[in-house]
Amino acid sequence: MIAEDRIEVPMEELVAYRRHLHAHPELSFQEYETAAFVERELRSCGFDDASLRTKVAKTGILATLRGGRPGPVTMLRADMDALPMDEVAEVPYRSTRPGAMHACGHDGHVAILLASARALMARRDEVPGTVVFCFQPAEEGLAGAKAMIEEGMLEAPHVDRVFSLHLYSGLEVGKVGIRDGAFFASSDRFSLQITGKGGHGAMPEHTVDPIVGAAQLVGALQTIVSREIAASEPVVVTVGKFDSGTTFNVIPESATLLGTVRTLDPEVRASMPARMERIIAGLCSAMRLEYRFDYHWGYPITVNDDATNDVVREVAARVLGAEAITDPHQVGLWGEDMAFVHEARPGAYFLVGVCGPERGHEPQHSPRYDIDERALGVGFQMMVGLGLRG
Repeated sequence: MIAEDRIEVPMEELVAYRRHLHAHPELSFQEYETAAFVERELRSCGFDDASLRTKVAKTGILATLRGGRPGPVTMLRADMDALPMDEVAEVPYRSTRPGAMHACGHDGHVAILLASARALMARRDEVPGTVVFCFQPAEEGLAGAKAMIEEGMLEAPHVDRVFSLHLYSGLEVGKVGIRDGAFFASSDRFSLQITGKGGHGAMPEHTVDPIVGAAQLVGALQTIVSREIAASEPVVVTVGKFDSGTTFNVIPESATLLGTVRTLDPEVRASMPARMERIIAGLCSAMRLEYRFDYHWGYPITVNDDATNDVVREVAARVLGAEAITDPHQVGLWGEDMAFVHEARPGAYFLVGVCGPERGHEPQHSPRYDIDERALGVGFQMMVGLGLRG
């Protein structure tokens, strides 16, 4: 059920915001036009110099609304950045920027939060406590949330709790996905350079072939997931890039593998570098290869606070109906930089379904990604409801 009459939904405004942002995507830490657009809209509805903080972590914006009733300091957050890819969908609001596309729904997140800020400003006397609207740069791999924390995002005022949403094609429009505990996975990356001895492709006996070793390692690393860790424990080791050689008849000197590791358990996460290097060292020794292995810790596991999550359930039941609430079991091992915020403050992250009869079927990061725009109204109801809940 999409009970839009429970909180009046400005659908034309939401759609206009989202389509403007979709047509003008900007990459991580380059969201200057997006930030300027957000600031203009915030000022037009009553936010001023005293309540706005701009250029936080380059392009981030914090807008503070002090309500007319006592209550906690609540942060509502939206990420602003697009992905470095070309859009292929033929829609009127298609990206106008080659090499940039809103293929993860962040345009919708900004539209929802911007409309919510306008609505809550109009009802500020009803707002319990203070609401901080966070428009965050650089979620896609560059940890914009962490950068904003380092610049005081959670202080002045001291934030008590944080709510975030993500549009999600794995749920039908009208549904809200809520889950306790670990919600998104840790997201780490690794690089592995394997060095052998190059030579003629017709005389491999005079070489030490790094391609053969690297190819075996791609498969061998998967035994960590299939043979060392319980099948009930979600873990992913993915090699996303394999780079070696320059031509067809030369065995090269080296090969490079780049990849990502995702986990939902802190102990498993901590064990992964040693597990991987044990296999790398053993195989390289057996094949007379040298190696350099670098493991880069990325986003932590995003863990929802139970009490804060209960507030999301309460609001969803009130503004959408209890039948709208679902447990999203098949989200996958996404990474999310709100994990840094959840480590510092109680937080709740939830999903808003975008899959409708005609649009919203393509997965996140698809060059054809689009949404059923009724989902914007659902997200708006949730964010306004959370702001009014206190």
